[in-house]
Amino acid sequence: MQKIKITIGDRVYPLSVTEGQEAFLRSSAKQIDQMMKHYEQNYAVQDKQDVLAMCALQLALQLRQEETKSSESSKEIDKKLRAIDTLLSEIT
Repeated sequence: MQKIKITIGDRVYPLSVTEGQEAFLRSSAKQIDQMMKHYEQNYAVQDKQDVLAMCALQLALQLRQEETKSSESSKEIDKKLRAIDTLLSEIT
């Protein structure tokens, strides 16, 4: 484990992470900062907590959308695999 500092919304958060996590955490923190700036510049939001709540909502929405896409893809793959299995069963 290594110790790093991540800055989100002008606040520094010390974290202990594995080597593989550091790049993901840094890019995630950067994404959150960019989202915060977007909300601060484009909406009448003054309070950092409100900005962070909007960012959390946006990220949760994106996650749900990706989960739905992934689930639909998995169902389609399962359907195709069953069709292939049926065809193979007919051959043998």
